[in-house]
Amino acid sequence: MKLVRDARTLKAKSISSLKTAMNAFNSYDDDGRITMVLMNLQHACEMLLKAVLSQRKVKVFDKGTGKSIGFERCLGLCVAHHQLSADEAGIMRAIDALRDAAQHWYVFVSEDLLYLQTRALITAYDAYLQRMLESDLRSHIPPRVLPISTLPPGDFEFLVDREFNYVNELLKPGRRARDEARARIRTMLAMEAIVTDEVEISERDIDRIEKAMRGDADFSAVFPRLATVGTNLQGEGLNLTVHFTKKQGAPVQYIGGDDPAAAAAVREVDLRRKFHLQAHPLAVKVGLSPPRSKVLRQHLGIDNDASCSHLFEFGAQKIRCFSDNAVTRMKEALHQIDMDQLWADRPR
Repeated sequence: MKLVRDARTLKAKSISSLKTAMNAFNSYDDDGRITMVLMNLQHACEMLLKAVLSQRKVKVFDKGTGKSIGFERCLGLCVAHHQLSADEAGIMRAIDALRDAAQHWYVFVSEDLLYLQTRALITAYDAYLQRMLESDLRSHIPPRVLPISTLPPGDFEFLVDREFNYVNELLKPGRRARDEARARIRTMLAMEAIVTDEVEISERDIDRIEKAMRGDADFSAVFPRLATVGTNLQGEGLNLTVHFTKKQGAPVQYIGGDDPAAAAAVREVDLRRKFHLQAHPLAVKVGLSPPRSKVLRQHLGIDNDASCSHLFEFGAQKIRCFSDNAVTRMKEALHQIDMDQLWADRPR
């Protein structure tokens, strides 16, 4: 495939960052190693996504700010329109969440979990590179320099359960290892991005998890999302491929960002941030008058869709707000239905 200039440049930057990550992973020096690996893996992913978008002639600069769009926006576009699978997006998002935590505070990632996630990222990266840019990693990086480990690859479920038990040990009275325990909790929270696109890590979440673990809550209650993640390992050594898979787990209990409850550490991203549009701003974004917007919402069942709408209660006042999912669904519907006919047929 002949690449356009920007795609060619971005692909080269992506491969360069991947090489740097591999050098850091296989380095004998542990000082700053995990942060170096995570930062360069995330940058490699973002540059690959932007290379694909540039090749497909998608604008990667925001009209308002004049700056290039961020990782999450790139990921969303590639999932929606450019053949990035949910599993591939999940591991990229998890690496991004770990990188964010490592760059802006600190995390502690066990060696076998780091290896498993790095191999999973390499698997997803190579598959997407081949599918969208008709190239492969072997053309750029010898397999001998891909991440290697003296430890046999473990099952993800076993590894996170072991990590959970170890954090419990660190939190026992007299250990004086609370900082390390919280750093490991932060890592497990970041790994939830494998199965959800709405993970944020706050100190309130970590406080809640710590409290739950001190109260002897079990793993599936504290990390119900991680309990739904499995792994599919194929090959071995340098040829190992890792795919994260989603299996059926216990129902996830979502709690608000300010909920002091100790059980169920998983929460939705702050609801006011997710559902940030009232009815009139929603209509403006969709390009309809408020009455027509309401008719379209009713036709699509937007108000009853938990991913699109939430009813906030402030005392006696109730205000229905909407997410970006509502905007997307309504805009897509406008290309498929006759809005004038829908308006004419509305109940009177």
